[in-house]
Amino acid sequence: MAPLADLYQLSMAYGHWRARRHRAPAAAELFFRRGPFGGSFALGAGLAEALRCLRAFRFSNADVAYLRSVLPSTTEDAFFEYLSTLDASEVPFLQVKGPLLVVQLLETMLLCLVNYASLVATNAARFRFLAGPDVKLIEMGLRRAQGPDGALSASKYSYIGGFDSTSNVLAGKLYDIPVRGTIAHSFIMSFTSLEEVQPREVLPQGGGEPVDLLALAVSWLQRVCELLQTPPERTNQGELAAFVSYAITFPGNFQGLLDTYCVRRSGLPNFCAVALALQQLGYRAIGVRLDSGDLAKQSKEIRGVLRACGAHFQVPWFESIPIAVSNDISEQSLEEFSREGSEIDVIGIGTNLVTCPLQPSLGCVYKLVEVNGSPCLKLTEDEEKMTIPGTKMIYRLSDAAGHPFMDLMALEEEPSPSAGQELVVRVLGQLGETSKVVPTTVEPLHRTYFSDGQVCEPLPSLTEVRTHAQVSLSLLNPAHRRLHDPQPYPVAVTERLHQLLTTLQQASQ
Repeated sequence: MAPLADLYQLSMAYGHWRARRHRAPAAAELFFRRGPFGGSFALGAGLAEALRCLRAFRFSNADVAYLRSVLPSTTEDAFFEYLSTLDASEVPFLQVKGPLLVVQLLETMLLCLVNYASLVATNAARFRFLAGPDVKLIEMGLRRAQGPDGALSASKYSYIGGFDSTSNVLAGKLYDIPVRGTIAHSFIMSFTSLEEVQPREVLPQGGGEPVDLLALAVSWLQRVCELLQTPPERTNQGELAAFVSYAITFPGNFQGLLDTYCVRRSGLPNFCAVALALQQLGYRAIGVRLDSGDLAKQSKEIRGVLRACGAHFQVPWFESIPIAVSNDISEQSLEEFSREGSEIDVIGIGTNLVTCPLQPSLGCVYKLVEVNGSPCLKLTEDEEKMTIPGTKMIYRLSDAAGHPFMDLMALEEEPSPSAGQELVVRVLGQLGETSKVVPTTVEPLHRTYFSDGQVCEPLPSLTEVRTHAQVSLSLLNPAHRRLHDPQPYPVAVTERLHQLLTTLQQASQ
């Protein structure tokens, strides 16, 4: 992974090496300047992958040979020999410390690993907030993602962000994420008549002789259509054949896709007929799915039919059959579902999750903050792009309700703040004035995970990461968690760090 860098990283590395500054101790920080999607929170993700890449950070002989071909011919051979000896044994993450040359080379790789991972995890968390805790969310963006790598990353990090499962089989295999999926319209369209159903029989769940499920479903269709007051001849026979064929194959996992032809006239009666036939043999259908039309309105109509069938045919569980929807679901879609009081239980989201169209990039940056023990400061006419100098500790301050209300940056050598202590701070964006805060709890956010060339802390499983992320999100103040016009989450600096910043600014003028 060492060549996962922009070319100018190698050019600068050569410059440091030529100036004999390549071993100078340095520190850099990776951060973003604005909360994604106009919100006040973000989920940090991609850290485990970054640690694995750090552990494997080496330039192979083939890597070095390639670099010889792209760097200027005047580049000294000794530099390439030095690259072949490099490793990342002195670099802890996420605040990165180590030899200047190595710290510089890691920039692009770390940004690549963290940017999209954090963006899609945050996007998933927003969908989870809008859907509420009880609706099941399925990530199904494989065919819309930016290539196979993007698709796998989307599956993994949307799971961390709060999704329950994925349609991506490879992601399920690699990351142990629950995998979900049933049938597409193409399966239903491939059937045109009942004669195509082979085989026709299924064993009752409680045992006994095989039963002709097709004949049983046809008999149930007459009764269902009579209840719904719709002519049975108007149902699509190919659709019924597809439903029966799928139910025979998966009697314990039957789900009907209702909108291939007409939901009310065909899809719903055919589904109910097959589901009631399966019920007679001891099986329960697991749900229905819609992929077009007014999803909220249709969900309520479908729920009404399921309740009517359940009551009329004395099948109590029928009224609670889960209703799943898909079809270019966005944040706006979820807001409409909530506003209209839908009966939707499961939502499949693809394009608007994995491509993050509301904000295609998180915009993380990676900046030097110290070299050779001297703090570094980037000054610019754009105040937002000014960096905060020095090697720092970060503390999360929470109130009595357990809600974080501020993140505080302090110089590494400063004493740690204490719970109940009155702190004088300056909020970024309002550095000209001081504020006083008294936190109920103080949590240091930096932990060393990589030291002396090794991962020095056990890495949590994906499930553990997901649980931690969801707990952390639940602790957010509702004012910070809301997706529209959230209250900005303040980040502050200590007086001592502010004095350092002011001193370096004045010295640079």
